[in-house]
Amino acid sequence: MKGLKDKVIIVTGGAGGIGSATCRRLAEEGAKVAIFDMNIEAAEKLATEINNQNGQALAVQCDITQSDVVEQAVQKIEAEFGPVDGLVNNAGWDIFKPFVKSNPQEWDKLIQINLVGMLNMHFAVLKGMVERNSGSIVNIASDAARVGSSGEAVYAACKGGLVSFSKTLAREHSRNNIKINVICPGPTDTALLAGVTEGASNPEKLREAFVRAIPLGRLGQPEDLASSIAFFLSDDASFITGQVLSVSGGLTMNG
Repeated sequence: MKGLKDKVIIVTGGAGGIGSATCRRLAEEGAKVAIFDMNIEAAEKLATEINNQNGQALAVQCDITQSDVVEQAVQKIEAEFGPVDGLVNNAGWDIFKPFVKSNPQEWDKLIQINLVGMLNMHFAVLKGMVERNSGSIVNIASDAARVGSSGEAVYAACKGGLVSFSKTLAREHSRNNIKINVICPGPTDTALLAGVTEGASNPEKLREAFVRAIPLGRLGQPEDLASSIAFFLSDDASFITGQVLSVSGGLTMNG
């Protein structure tokens, strides 16, 4: 893809399923990848793997819910790699239960990770992007934000907020040549999905139901998301902003 070589790109939740696949893909395209994750051991292992394959990666432990920690992490990356060109807000957390069986402590954790965390990340990188009149951000939401999803009410609310926030910022910063787009994964074969299915009374049956519901007949793989993320970050998508793309095997077909 055009324009990714030597670009400095932060990926939050970079050591997870979609995150790690994205970091590997971006490194293959020649980007300098900053792996932000709470699990520093997994992030460092991934960075070592990428660096050993002639890529460029740096692992940073970062709690995205803490604004001061985020600011320090971004400063560390810029000192090592240079100004941030791209951001992938991928970190997320979910639980699977009816809203009336959930509790305020769970709501708070969902909101902090899925909504407040990405606000902190935007705030830390957008100022520099505006100064340079250049940048690209890809926010990972969910098809739950577009069509709803039983058992994920607060998660869907956060992701719906992320979609609206992204469209608003895309308008605010279009004159700064900053592109902001959203990708909505469908059911994807990651640890997050495994955690969701494990909370069901019959995990294997729920997993099979996900597969049956998807027209292409399989769960998404992290690499399916990584290619779309890389595209939105690349110069091949230089005339695309404020858009929402479902990568769901046809599970949702919204216009």
